Amino acid sequence: MAAKIAISRLSKSFAGKRVLKDLDLEIEEGRSLVVIGGSGTGKSVLLRCILGLMRPDRGSILIDGDDVARLSDYQAALRTRQIGMLFQAPALFDSLNVWENVAFRLLYGEGQSRQSARARAVECLGQVGLPPDLAELHPAELSGGMQKRVGLARAIAADPKVLFFDEPTTGLDPITADVINNLISERVKALGATAVSITHDMISAKKIADEIAMLHEGRIIWRGTPDEVMTCDNPYVDQFVHGRADGPIKMALRAD
Repeated sequence: MAAKIAISRLSKSFAGKRVLKDLDLEIEEGRSLVVIGGSGTGKSVLLRCILGLMRPDRGSILIDGDDVARLSDYQAALRTRQIGMLFQAPALFDSLNVWENVAFRLLYGEGQSRQSARARAVECLGQVGLPPDLAELHPAELSGGMQKRVGLARAIAADPKVLFFDEPTTGLDPITADVINNLISERVKALGATAVSITHDMISAKKIADEIAMLHEGRIIWRGTPDEVMTCDNPYVDQFVHGRADGPIKMALRAD
């Protein structure tokens, strides 16, 4: 199967420090890839580069054959219509009610009527297990788990072909996190979308991934299935997935 996303020799530095180092990665169409790795390993930088929010120093990022790092602003705007994003924080607009948050792209990006956009928003809320009567509430009136569901509803509102998830279960209790993991898995399959997630939560990774890749020191050092990751003989992967302090991954410590 052809790659939906193909990344080649991707490099990005900040103040002389190389965060991504000639990174290669391919994701097949309709597959869900989860990128794991410790804090500061470059997961968020990788995601921002794929989204086109950050330009790499070198390398290519092809989505359906188009290099997102070299698109014009107009072409990039067209490309984003095919992309849905669930942020680490729900990133909802406090001044808008729930349905307006869900339908934000439909209203302000595609110019749909408020009636049509609201109907689609309510439909998407139902797909993530939220009742229609929440549509008129504001984000501050919702729990953290409900806000995360609203964020997911917004991500799928335009029927995207590619979905990105940034630490989707951070800050949630284990039961709510499992609900979100199930919803992500269900919605990705229902849309037939290609999904890329970044997380350090192994429970979440195993639940939503078709494949898992580990990013360490700017490169992908291992890739395999959720079953394989727990018994992998790569010492870096083994240390990370089992949460061991001792191993080849050394945490930078500094006394106050």
